[in-house]
Amino acid sequence: MTRSLTIAACLFASAALATAAFAAQNDTSPAAATATATAAPAAVASAAPAPAAIVGNAKTGAQLVFTCHGCHGVTGYKNAYPNYHVPRIGGQSPTYLINALHAYRDGTRKHPTMQAQAQSFSDQDVADIAAFLSTLK
Repeated sequence: MTRSLTIAACLFASAALATAAFAAQNDTSPAAATATATAAPAAVASAAPAPAAIVGNAKTGAQLVFTCHGCHGVTGYKNAYPNYHVPRIGGQSPTYLINALHAYRDGTRKHPTMQAQAQSFSDQDVADIAAFLSTLK
């Protein structure tokens, strides 16, 4: 999310600068020169600051993972359809867990059960879950 906002802000600033430069090339009045000189700082200043990173709370995460144990907590469990081994999530890195849950929530990572689960989690929930699961051995 932060990366998308940063990229969007850069694109917005670039577009504003390009528009001002184009207008200045086609307008030779003193007002146009002033507008061009002030357009760059205004475009950069209007970019929204990146939101602070969400910090996960492992204690809250422990309360949120109760449904995860139904599949991920059973040693050697295989899902009925399609038949594959359910991956171990305890001890995974927080970054991996956050990225995986966001991908399920956004639909870029496919698994109907995981997509349904992830859609119910806020960004704070995802950070809390990742904080807890990453502490498990």
